[in-house]
Formats: sequence, structure tokens, C-alpha cells
Amino acid sequence: MRKMKVRTGKPALTFSIGEAVTVMPRFPDHPCRHPGCPKLVPKGKKYCDDHIAIHPEEVRPAAARGYGVRWQRLSKLFLLSHPLCAKCQREGKYVKATVVDHIRPHRGDPVLFWDQTNWQPLCKHHHDVKTRNEDQHPVYHY
Repeated sequence: MRKMKVRTGKPALTFSIGEAVTVMPRFPDHPCRHPGCPKLVPKGKKYCDDHIAIHPEEVRPAAARGYGVRWQRLSKLFLLSHPLCAKCQREGKYVKATVVDHIRPHRGDPVLFWDQTNWQPLCKHHHDVKTRNEDQHPVYHY
């Protein structure tokens, strides 16, 4: 097997059987996630080069966004003192909380990030649903 560049410049896996050379398909490009942008980006990227600077919080590693050792230690302590999922409790269920969620998304604001009155304990399911909804309808400050 050998790697070969295809039309878009992305590597594709090729192999030959006798005289014929077969090119394995790669994942197709998908639209940039910035609202209204029609540009296509390769798998693994969220934004095109024009919009990546507008969304710095989504492309930086977790530790660079504040979720380092200090966050891990404080979130564990918070979960010890708040062991049940807040949304499940409102539904009359008792489910163990596994994630500390920011009630209002901090979007990089360190004061809002570390404000414990802005934290709530959630189970993974409710955190994933809440985060997905916030990411689908983000609020941008230019």
C-alpha cells in the first residue's frame, strides 16, 4: 500500500491488484460551521480559514481554555458536595452527577468561568444535551 494525493491535495490510500490501481475514498469535506458560510473544510476541522479566528474557544485545547489541573481539582470537590444531577432532580429522578456545568456559558470570560454560583452538577446525558443546544445557537460578541 502507498499514499497518493488526490484532486483536493489530501492523501488517499491506494493499492494495486495486478495492473489496476484502486483509490480508497476519503471522508468528504463538510461545510464550515460558521453560520451562513458555504466553504468546505476537511474532516477534523470545524471552521474555514476565514472564520477560525472568530471561534478561538472551540479550536484551542481544553487545558488552554482553563480546564487544567486546577479545574479538575475544584470540579471534583464541587461534585463531592453536589452529588446529584440538578436536571434529573427537577424531573423527580436521583442520578449521580458526573460533570460540572457552567449555567451561563463563559465563552472565555475567566470571572464567569471560576464563579461557583455559575456551576451546576449534571449527569453526562443532560450536559451533552445542554452543550449541544448551546453550540447550535451560539451567541457571538464582536
